[in-house]
Amino acid sequence: MDERSALRRLAAALPTAGDDAAVVDGLVVTIDMLHESTDFPAGTNRHTAGWRAVGASLSDVAAMGAAATAAVAAYAAPTLEADELDAFVDGAVDVCESVDAEYVGGDLDTTREFTVSTTALGETDAPVRRSGAKPGDVVCVTGALGRGAAGLRAFESGDVDRGNDLFRFPPRVAAGVALAPYATAMMDSSDGLARSLHQLAEASEVGFDVSWDAVPVHDAVDDYAADEAEKREMTTTVGEDFELVCTVPREAIEDAQSAVSVPFTVVGDVVDDGIRMDGEILPDEGYTHE
Repeated sequence: MDERSALRRLAAALPTAGDDAAVVDGLVVTIDMLHESTDFPAGTNRHTAGWRAVGASLSDVAAMGAAATAAVAAYAAPTLEADELDAFVDGAVDVCESVDAEYVGGDLDTTREFTVSTTALGETDAPVRRSGAKPGDVVCVTGALGRGAAGLRAFESGDVDRGNDLFRFPPRVAAGVALAPYATAMMDSSDGLARSLHQLAEASEVGFDVSWDAVPVHDAVDDYAADEAEKREMTTTVGEDFELVCTVPREAIEDAQSAVSVPFTVVGDVVDDGIRMDGEILPDEGYTHE
């Protein structure tokens, strides 16, 4: 099975597992696993690894419209080096503090490949699922897209300082909490905008009609995209951005935009079926764990 098939199988067997996170009596819980070969390009320092690994789980909490409370991580590497471990913990603490949560520890092990498994906790009495979008809503994104792709290009070019900076993304916890009263469906964009739209469409049994010109593009993308086609690919299908993608009733969009303290952009409409960008079919392409 590929990852998507495996997730569908698990969802069928575990109906309370949730979307980006599970919710049990108001407690939001999510877990992620990251590996050096697939998630940490050469040049990623341990501070960035701690920030990014824990931040990925905090982003899942944000996508449920929940306030983050705490995070833990299981850290495994070929050898346990003091400076690397200290830097990792500093990154984990820093990203938690950025969203008013607490990093409370975890577990250690040795393994052939640097691997991190993180769990984040949050709280909400009204979680936002992926399944509530309705035709007539608008679809919106926080921030700007393509940051993760630009970070990958920076590492590939040898500019590790910029790569590390771009990889330390801001988890949108505050935005998720602010959007919760308005959003009918929400998830994060870790797999890319295109795949996120397909996942929301499947969960809500709707379609989307979005405009490329409306998509907010991160400033760093222009430094690495050779042409418009590559710019569009970096922005819509590479993923690893960890922005929020949500749907909001059209009549509530002004209130939602006023509630959020980060850029919040309408990129299209919820329709009955089909997923299109500028009238053309938008393929289900995005990040896949391999």
